[in-house]
Amino acid sequence: MKAALLRAFGAPLTWEEVETPVPGPNDVLIQVMACGTDGTDLKLLEGFGYRPDLPFIMGHEPAGLVAHVGASVRDFQVGDRVISYNFFHCGRCHNCRRGREQICPYLDRILGVRGVPGGYADYLCIPARQAVPIPSGIPWEDAAVLCDAGCTAFHAVDRARVKLGETVVIFGVGGVGSFAVQFAKLAGARVIAIEQSAKKVHWAESLGVDVALDASAVDVSKEIQHLTNDWGVDCVIDIVGREETLTLGVNVLCNGGRLVIVGYTPDSYSLSGKHFAQNELEVIGTRCGRRRDLDQAAQLLAQGKVRSIVTERYPLNDVNAAHQRLQSGEVLGRLVLDIPQQPSSTAS
Repeated sequence: MKAALLRAFGAPLTWEEVETPVPGPNDVLIQVMACGTDGTDLKLLEGFGYRPDLPFIMGHEPAGLVAHVGASVRDFQVGDRVISYNFFHCGRCHNCRRGREQICPYLDRILGVRGVPGGYADYLCIPARQAVPIPSGIPWEDAAVLCDAGCTAFHAVDRARVKLGETVVIFGVGGVGSFAVQFAKLAGARVIAIEQSAKKVHWAESLGVDVALDASAVDVSKEIQHLTNDWGVDCVIDIVGREETLTLGVNVLCNGGRLVIVGYTPDSYSLSGKHFAQNELEVIGTRCGRRRDLDQAAQLLAQGKVRSIVTERYPLNDVNAAHQRLQSGEVLGRLVLDIPQQPSSTAS
């Protein structure tokens, strides 16, 4: 099969012929039809954070067809349309047993990021328990971005406990944010989106936010105080995770408000414990999402309750150009890689 290989950090990927993976008795082999790409991939390319053993096949947002099932697999058959839940959890620990598998203490492998070859290839192989059926009617490119962007956004809004009538600020309307603003609106919130350009403000408006502010052109804190009659907002969901967004987020919260941290950088920040205690503010961390979050996000997309966030597509064999496009910061929503289909030589 063909795959785009990461052979050295900081270098372009190489398009090569590699061995097609062989599924074990509990695995499914998936013919990849589309694969999302995002900032996680750009960080991986440079060796920031996760540093997989090289060479490595990236791609943590794959969607495709089941091409082969292991002898013990009963829940899937050849031809099923699936996406992947990417966190390879133990299934036995306290967190896994209570449905919080994304914070399994033994989670050491993530599809297309560390330990498990991903979707920048014709085929990938995963345990059947990691495969998630795609509801009918969802195009490949839209299904792919559910794996990370949709799952993460749904979980963040769920963790935020967004309620009818609340005012929610969301920093960053990229891939995750494009879904998050829609999920927050579905929960009945008034949504204020913060971005850094007029182009991205217009994109946020197209997704149905109530107010979109261009942080490069206005004083966001003053605007929010005006919009809330100096009361502040009930919840801030920070998908950017820089010191300036976290600080601003804390400052615009009302007493009893909730700060939900989704994005982050390697830097450390100082926040006032006194301010949090005296105003009864909450800090809520959120990591990707649970398998059931992925299921629910997929259902909402299939029902037409949220819209597609895919705006650009590249063939996988032009992946380096796609990464350059991502690095420009000009992509709205999500960019997806289409996988050129090769004649199948796999048994079914």
